[in-house]
Amino acid sequence: MARFPTFPAPNLLLRLFSSNKRSSSPTAALLTGDFQLIRHFSAGTAARAAKDDKEPWWKESMDKLRNIGISAHIDSGKTTLTERVLFYTGRIHEIHEVRGRDGVGAKMDSMDLEREKGITIQSAATYCTWKDYKVNIIDTPGHVDFTIEVERALRVLDGAILVLCSVGGVQSQSITVDRQMRRYEVPRVAFINKLDRMGADPWKVLNQARAKLRHHSAAVQVPIGLEENFQGLIDLIHVKAYFFHGSSGENVVAGDIPADMEGLVAEKRRELIETVSEVDDVLAEKFLNDEPVSAAELEEAIRRATIAQKFVPVFMGSAFKNKGVQPLLDGVVSYLPSPNEVNNYALDQMNNEERVTLTGSPDGPLVALAFKLEEGRFGQLTYLRVYEGVIKKGDFIINVNTGKRIKVPRLVRMHSNDMEDIQEAHAGQIVAVFGIECASGDTFTDGSVKYTMTSMNVPEPVMSLAVQPVSKDSGGQFSKALNRFQKEDPTFRVGLDPESGQTIISGMGELHLDIYVERMRREYKVDATVGKPRVNFRETITQRAEFDYLHKKQSGGAGQYGRVTGYVEPLPPGSKEKFEFENMIVGQAIPSGFIPAIEKGFKEAANSGSLIGHPVENLRIVLTDGASHAVDSSELAFKMAAIYAFRLCYTAARPVILEPVMLVELKVPTEFQGTVAGDINKRKGIIVGNDQEGDDSVITANVPLNNMFGYSTSLRSMTQGKGEFTMEYKEHSAVSNEVQAQLVNAYSASKATE
Repeated sequence: MARFPTFPAPNLLLRLFSSNKRSSSPTAALLTGDFQLIRHFSAGTAARAAKDDKEPWWKESMDKLRNIGISAHIDSGKTTLTERVLFYTGRIHEIHEVRGRDGVGAKMDSMDLEREKGITIQSAATYCTWKDYKVNIIDTPGHVDFTIEVERALRVLDGAILVLCSVGGVQSQSITVDRQMRRYEVPRVAFINKLDRMGADPWKVLNQARAKLRHHSAAVQVPIGLEENFQGLIDLIHVKAYFFHGSSGENVVAGDIPADMEGLVAEKRRELIETVSEVDDVLAEKFLNDEPVSAAELEEAIRRATIAQKFVPVFMGSAFKNKGVQPLLDGVVSYLPSPNEVNNYALDQMNNEERVTLTGSPDGPLVALAFKLEEGRFGQLTYLRVYEGVIKKGDFIINVNTGKRIKVPRLVRMHSNDMEDIQEAHAGQIVAVFGIECASGDTFTDGSVKYTMTSMNVPEPVMSLAVQPVSKDSGGQFSKALNRFQKEDPTFRVGLDPESGQTIISGMGELHLDIYVERMRREYKVDATVGKPRVNFRETITQRAEFDYLHKKQSGGAGQYGRVTGYVEPLPPGSKEKFEFENMIVGQAIPSGFIPAIEKGFKEAANSGSLIGHPVENLRIVLTDGASHAVDSSELAFKMAAIYAFRLCYTAARPVILEPVMLVELKVPTEFQGTVAGDINKRKGIIVGNDQEGDDSVITANVPLNNMFGYSTSLRSMTQGKGEFTMEYKEHSAVSNEVQAQLVNAYSASKATE
């Protein structure tokens, strides 16, 4: 009777299972009960097993993974393209258009507001499968006010598709997006969309990309016909024509190249080989020796050059007319890198933030980055990109930024706003986790290392508005909404103006803030009124003034008595302190116990100057003498004496109003330089620098904040949307006499009406 091999005891089996090491031989696989590997070994030959020894178990699945983003100028057809990609990869079973005319709207635009306005506001993440490859796609917004979404998406991607419109060409936002891709070193392929539209000219767009974006690029396809005659594409690598049949272009039919196009195809293929050989040595050798280049050799050279960011292959098509999307997917799989072909760095917090190269293997310690947060139906949803190691449901992970230890309660894979539960995810994957409290940009590890991913570049907010809920009852929902928006979006800030008591929201532009006010109304049912915020002016004094004040009050029983004498003077320019108090009394004219009360009184008085009621700064108060009463003197008496003394001598010290001046840096195409500079002068700005950077002029100026409201809109209209600006606080400086008179009169009028 045949004897069956005895298996190890159950608890030993459990221990072997939990060791999480992959077996390297059939015997070991049998011992550990690794049934997946038993099947694997029995299927392969001994040579295959030897090869498997060298290659880690995750290598194949990593090679077949792509993390890509689709970004472009607003209205270039990004979301429409994503919709087609999902349809052809079998993730959705029917196609819906972007503006939701059919009542459904595009799959990736899951917020009501997005479907109504036809623009993508948040980046939705989804994944699909194409020819054995798993592709994670992040659909990013194209509007300049949402650049933080684009930056965050690019931070976690390995490759990207830059969509260009065949009519509009390279537009302002295409330039911004391309600049961001360069910053994060993201390899990219370009897709010239909308070839079916009137005036489509892909060759003009290709030349624009070379000139404006400085892309080293060439077309890998030639269109068959343009505008309404657009029928299909010719693949320059395999030299084949492709036509797209079926109701939604799902049947790709290969055919012969039309006879009248053979000359153009030969010329464009030679141009492609020449362009790639300029950046790839292997292909250059063949090209210089005039040897024929096979399709496989050309494909490999394009892949090498694209991953090294030396070349951008250009695809063509019309997503709306369902043409050219499948070859683009082939291009993504062929030319964009897998996670282990990209170098990612972390900062080691234990070693003075030294840069560490991550291996990107699931065998290493867990390193994951939270790059996006959403408030879902079941609490906070956190999007994670796993850079190294494996994350499992039920594991404990540590938030390096806060030091908190958290359990992973639920792990899901996202498909726009639908989700699928999964048990584990390894390096290279993008997943979402429920029930984890964190901010966007936090790094998670398993505790064995203390790495943080390099901090994401968060631009400073450039615009502020005052908001308040219309009804008093909705205060709770109002603050809940603001808290959530702040967590989701690092460029959205909320502050309270201590002087006016208004809630001030700051963001990347008017549209950015309008969208949040609108979201507050829709998602939290809070109607808010929006006003122009009050600029934070300050007051100061320009000369020394003496004070001598006696505060005396008698009202049956203990009265109040306190006398203070001294002077106020401006602090020297550049001093760190805004307020200084010095006691120079010799002897006991005022008991030392009352001195703090006097200082407190002066501080309180300086909180509100008499010109326009704003705080007074750069002020030094010196106490030289005083008098007290044995019975009637008290802390309150001296505090009141200080307040009145300050008010009396303030006017004699010739006060002036200070306004915040911003350092504004503008980047505008040279042709608009004159207009923009003229506008800055009109806003009482002083231009301090003007440099040339490629085709752009970089203007630096100091402009009063009060004159900068609505500037983002007027800059866009002056530069056809191509200009961008950053603004940061520089200093408070004195306003002109004319402005001071206006401000004082406005303040007096408002006080009179109260």
